[in-house]
Amino acid sequence: MAERTIFVSNRLAVRVQRGEEGLRYLPSVGGLATGLSSVSDDNALWVGWSGLADEDLSADERQQVGRTLREQHGSAAVPLSQHDLDHFYSGFCNDTIWPLFHYFPTYTEYHRKTWRAYEAVNQRFFDVLQAELEPDSRVWIHDYQLMLLPSLVKRAFPTARVGFFLHIPFPSYELFRLLPTGRELLRGVLGADLVGFHTYDYARHFLSAVRRILGYDHALGVIQTQTRTVQVDVFPMGIDHDRYAEAGEREPVQKIVTDLRTWHSGQRLILSIDRLDYSKGIPERLRSFERLLAQHPQWRERVSLLMIVSPSRESVPRYIELKRQVDGLVSDINGRYSTLNWVPIHYQYQTASFDEISALYRCADVLLVTPLRDGMNLIAKEYIAARSDVQGVLVLSETAGAARELGEAFHVNPNNIDRIADALHEALSLEPDDQRAAMQRMRERVQRFTVQYWARDFLDKLDDFAEVQAGYRATPLTTQGENEIVARWKRATSRLLILDYDGTLVRFHRRPHQAKPDPELIELLTSLSRGDGTRLVLSSGRDRANLNDWFGHFSFGLGAGHGAWIRDPGNDWEAATVNPNVWKETIRPIISRTVDRTPGSHLEEKDFSLAWHYRDSEPELANVRLAELRETLLALTGNFDLSVLDGNRVLEVKPSHVHKGRVVEHFAAGRRWDCMVAIGDDATDEFMFHAAPEDAITIKVGLGATAARFSIDGVAEVRSLLQRFI
Repeated sequence: MAERTIFVSNRLAVRVQRGEEGLRYLPSVGGLATGLSSVSDDNALWVGWSGLADEDLSADERQQVGRTLREQHGSAAVPLSQHDLDHFYSGFCNDTIWPLFHYFPTYTEYHRKTWRAYEAVNQRFFDVLQAELEPDSRVWIHDYQLMLLPSLVKRAFPTARVGFFLHIPFPSYELFRLLPTGRELLRGVLGADLVGFHTYDYARHFLSAVRRILGYDHALGVIQTQTRTVQVDVFPMGIDHDRYAEAGEREPVQKIVTDLRTWHSGQRLILSIDRLDYSKGIPERLRSFERLLAQHPQWRERVSLLMIVSPSRESVPRYIELKRQVDGLVSDINGRYSTLNWVPIHYQYQTASFDEISALYRCADVLLVTPLRDGMNLIAKEYIAARSDVQGVLVLSETAGAARELGEAFHVNPNNIDRIADALHEALSLEPDDQRAAMQRMRERVQRFTVQYWARDFLDKLDDFAEVQAGYRATPLTTQGENEIVARWKRATSRLLILDYDGTLVRFHRRPHQAKPDPELIELLTSLSRGDGTRLVLSSGRDRANLNDWFGHFSFGLGAGHGAWIRDPGNDWEAATVNPNVWKETIRPIISRTVDRTPGSHLEEKDFSLAWHYRDSEPELANVRLAELRETLLALTGNFDLSVLDGNRVLEVKPSHVHKGRVVEHFAAGRRWDCMVAIGDDATDEFMFHAAPEDAITIKVGLGATAARFSIDGVAEVRSLLQRFI
């Protein structure tokens, strides 16, 4: 069977409604449904909510809806109750994420119960999805309602290809950090293999939040977490160009066009279409039109604003107040400027049909799109596609995602009333040839980068990145592979086990001294060291005093300072043979200057190395300083036979021949080990993997190019494997 693609969104591509004749199944005409239909096949599935709350359906009807959606619409419904809709959707989604991500922090509400509902509904989506998934499935999850779902999928199906796309803006770090559950949302999204945004700004904000909150750096949009690699990229969403371009040929649309031109004969028309929402800037738009009439009186009785506002959340107090404000502004402007023969604003508070909107696009001299913040805004692109006459002018907010693609439009700050009024005056005064030149360029772009192109491009990148990921890790240690390793370990009569410490046996801490071994780890290591024929060695970058304090009284072999010091059980420490540390006098001032210029960082001096730690520093500044310091050190170290090593939020300089390979050579020498296992997590452990015999079992913790044979996810998985060695 061909691989399966599953699309997941809050709402299905078909909505279920109860009418006088019973249940009806109405197809969605939204851009997402159109785009995904272009990359669907008979094996594809759409998972989402049907549109009716559980309480609105009898048990028989629920079975009927599920069967009809499955058999006739290729869909699986996620059951949601009215409580879910109130707390998950109206609550956390629309009272927390929506305002904060649209830069309205004062409108943002934080309630524990709505967050719990958000977690529960994401889990419910996974419960439905889990029954449909296969190991090689391709899953594309959409939008802010389901930001926890990618990690739920990846945790249960690690080989599935998981994509996530956010259709709204992603805010700057300074705003996102206000969200108490921001860390959980980031971890949820990072379950995806590919994360998509409309614009580079949104992707940049996301990468900044991941770096500052979770501590994961990125290179060219590729994030290295402790266990996986995630690609972040930009995919500007388009529209179904042909649908809007060809609508003007339809007879119903032509009739509406004729009627509109008759009713508004001699008038220039400015069109505004939006859903009622505080992020759309509708009051500012009305004030800008009023300013046009006040500052440019020549347009009075010559121009009309056609404003279509779709109802939204009519029972929510903030939206009730917004509608009252819009109604008042329309009434005030019309009352002030209307004449017997002319009304400035024609206001419709209801959703217009596709035919009506298509006709309005063809009649409007100017489309006014000025949201205070918008993820993309496809209305601007629809207008361009509909203008087959290559006329019309677009006045567009610079804070809408579409502004990045439509550079020929008049860009305005949506809060600058005077500038919007001036832009309207310039747009209404623009010569036909100038209109045609700008519109033609935008039309070519919109025609090429359609919603179908967007969907194909995202899925192609998701497939391509699956191949790229293979280069970031060794063979993942499967259950079968782990069983074989454990069996070989237990068959052996002589065993050598060499383990890194930080990042392998304990997770990283902001302060290294906090990584003290816990009682569970002490018990695990003690049991391992007591096994017949087993030699346990801890090989760490920590100094010997630290290892002595924690493990000196145990019968372990120890390696400190990345191989600078080695201690056999019961013996004294032996130092590597190195040149005098005269190089430190040259390198220490350079690192010290970097410490002075990077708050939160510090210099650690070991017997045979110098390390610059920047875990507590502001991430973006630290990355700048890291690049500067690395370049400076690399230019100098060749004269001293030194190596510069990147660790986890640390840059270390040490003699080139002092490395963890010395520890392997020391303990492996002079004896034939039936089974040797070496486990480590970072670049310093690669020396250990290279020095291990060919038949050794080498395991890298986490991702990254490696000489190890296997990779394992994290500290918990390492401990679980070692527990089986006992």
